[in-house]
Amino acid sequence: MRIATWNVNSITARLPRLLAWLESSGTDVLCIQEIKCAESAFPYEPLRELGYEAAVNATGRWNGVGVLSRVGLADVSPGLPGGPDYDGEQEPRAIAATCGAVRVQSVYVPNGREIGHPHYDYKLRWLEALRTSAAADAAGGRPFAVLGDFNVAPADEDVWDPSFFEGLTHVTTKERDALAALRELGLSDVVPRPLKYDHPFTYWDYRELCFPKNRGMRIDLVYGNEPFAKAVGDAYVDREERKGKGASDHAPVVVDLDV
Repeated sequence: MRIATWNVNSITARLPRLLAWLESSGTDVLCIQEIKCAESAFPYEPLRELGYEAAVNATGRWNGVGVLSRVGLADVSPGLPGGPDYDGEQEPRAIAATCGAVRVQSVYVPNGREIGHPHYDYKLRWLEALRTSAAADAAGGRPFAVLGDFNVAPADEDVWDPSFFEGLTHVTTKERDALAALRELGLSDVVPRPLKYDHPFTYWDYRELCFPKNRGMRIDLVYGNEPFAKAVGDAYVDREERKGKGASDHAPVVVDLDV
């Protein structure tokens, strides 16, 4: 089974590339983030024509998540149980589903904006709620993974220049401690291999030629429980999909499972 996660940064803008990538990559299950469209406007039909069912949690603003599957889609659970509100609402940042033999949870962790901002505290509370909600599936006997845009680089080597990020979010001790607490559930960081250069960055800002200069970050992560991690045959960043006109600022992370 081939499973992937991809922050598409607007499914409307990225739909032609998404459809072409699904067709060429052989992906069975894709977790997507930052859909930026309402469920009523989601392109279910073009995906169905390719053989994919879709489960979506989205309101049409700048977030939204989904799971696309051609191997079955069951036990769908939208939202983050016990998750915190921001500005009086729980944002659509999580959805879980069972796809064949595997349970996945697609997540789009809050950005945090800047240290000391209410969104930063919201991010930490959101990660704490994610840990609580994932505990049962993480301890289960079937393969399970939390996949998505975590907006946290787990270690200094996961950013192109640690000194550039001093005093900024995505690299702070509190954020990294929250990731460590999530891994303490028995989840392993499935680190993909890069297709170019020596580190598997997954995100490059659109500005200042960050992609051609490889000024990236590894913030799109796959955290799998023991049955999931043991089944991993390969994992890689499809850096090619970050190239060219109309690309997302994130690249897909692909994991092959022997299940």
